[in-house]
Amino acid sequence: MPQASRLRSVLSLTVLVASLGYFVDMFDLLLFPILRQPSLTDLGILGPAQLEAYKNLLNAQMVGMLLGGIFWGVLGDKKGRLSTLFGSIALYSVANIANAFVHSTHTYMLWRFLAGFGLAGELGAAVTLVSEILPRDLRVYGTTLVAAVGIFGTVAAGLVGRYLPWRMGYLMGGGLGLLLLVMRIGIRESAMFNKEKTSGVARGDFLSLFTHAGRLGRYLRCILIGLPTWFVVAILVNLAPEFAPRLGVAGPVNAGTAVAFCYSGITLGSLCSGLLSQALGSRRKVVALFLALSVLGVATYLGVRGLRPALYYALIGWLGLSAGYWAVFVTIAAEQFGTNLRSTVATTVPNFVRGAVPLITLGFMYFKDRLGFVGSAWIVGAACFALAAVSLMGLQETHGRDLDFVE
Repeated sequence: MPQASRLRSVLSLTVLVASLGYFVDMFDLLLFPILRQPSLTDLGILGPAQLEAYKNLLNAQMVGMLLGGIFWGVLGDKKGRLSTLFGSIALYSVANIANAFVHSTHTYMLWRFLAGFGLAGELGAAVTLVSEILPRDLRVYGTTLVAAVGIFGTVAAGLVGRYLPWRMGYLMGGGLGLLLLVMRIGIRESAMFNKEKTSGVARGDFLSLFTHAGRLGRYLRCILIGLPTWFVVAILVNLAPEFAPRLGVAGPVNAGTAVAFCYSGITLGSLCSGLLSQALGSRRKVVALFLALSVLGVATYLGVRGLRPALYYALIGWLGLSAGYWAVFVTIAAEQFGTNLRSTVATTVPNFVRGAVPLITLGFMYFKDRLGFVGSAWIVGAACFALAAVSLMGLQETHGRDLDFVE
C-alpha cells in the first residue's frame, strides 16, 4: 500500500469517532471543575465549605471512574471494543444531563459518581480499538490524534463554562454524547479481537493481572507513570484560584481559565509527545523527557512569587504541555499486554491513575494542615514524580511491537 494511502488510514471513520468520543469524554470530565464554583454557589455552599464539597464531589467522580474502568475494561475484552466505546458514551451522557437538574450535594455526588463510571470506558476502548486496526508503525499517529482531539474538548468545556449557565453546560455535555452515538453506524470491530475471541483463550480476566508477578509488575508500572499528570491537574490547576494568593499572584485567578490554559497545553503536549515518540522510535524516552519538563514546571510554579495573572496562566499552560505525555502513556499500557487483556489494561490503567486522585487529594489535605498549600504540594508532588520515574525505568520499550499476541 502506498505511504499516502497508509497515512489516510489514520483518518478513517473509526479513528474519527474514537477521537470525537474522547473529545466529549474530556469535555464532560472537566466540565465539573470548571463549573464547581458557580454550581456550588447556586446550591448555597459558600466560602471555605466549597473546598470540602469539591473534594467530596471529585472523589465520588474518581471512585466511579476507578470502578467503571474495571467494568468497561473487562467488557471490552469479553464482548468487544465497540460495546465499551458506545456503552460508556451512553451512560456518561445521561448522567451529565442529570447533573443539570440537581438541587443538593447528595444528588450531585450520585450523578458525579455515575458520570465518572461512564467516563471510565471511553479512552481505553478508543486507544485499544485504534491500536489494533492501524499498522504498527502508524498506530501512535492514531492514538495521538485520539488524545489530542479529545483533550481539546476541555478547552471547549472552558468556553462553555465561561459563557453559559452551569446547568446549560451540563445539558450541552450530555447532548453532545448522545449525538455522537448516531455516528457509530459503520464502525467496525477490531479484527484482532474477532480472531482472538474464537481461539478459546480466557478473555478479560482482571484477576489474572494479580496472580502473575511479571504481569503485576508491568501493570503497576503502567499505572504509576501517569500519577504526575493528575497531581498537576487535580491539585495545582483545579485549585489554582486557591494557590494564587498564597503564591503572591497579583490579581484574581479564574478556575475555568486555568483549566482551559492547562488543557490547551496538554493538547499541544499530546501532539508533540506522539510525534516525538514516532521520530525517536521510543515511548520511554519521550515519557522521561516530559517528566523532566514537568518537574521543572512544578518547581517554577511553587517557587516563584509575584506573577501577574497572565504569566500565571502561561505557567499553567506549561504545566499542561509537560503533562501531555498522556497519549503515549495510554499507548504504552495498550502495547504492554496481549489481545485477551488489552482492553482491560488500557481501560483500567488511566482510570486507576484517576482513581488515585482521592489518595493524592487526601495526602494534600493532610499535609496542608501542617505545611500549608505550598509545602503540601511539594511533598505530594515529589512522591508522585519519584514513583513515576522508578516505574518508567522498569518498563520495556514497546515502540513498533506486534500486538497480535495473547497473555
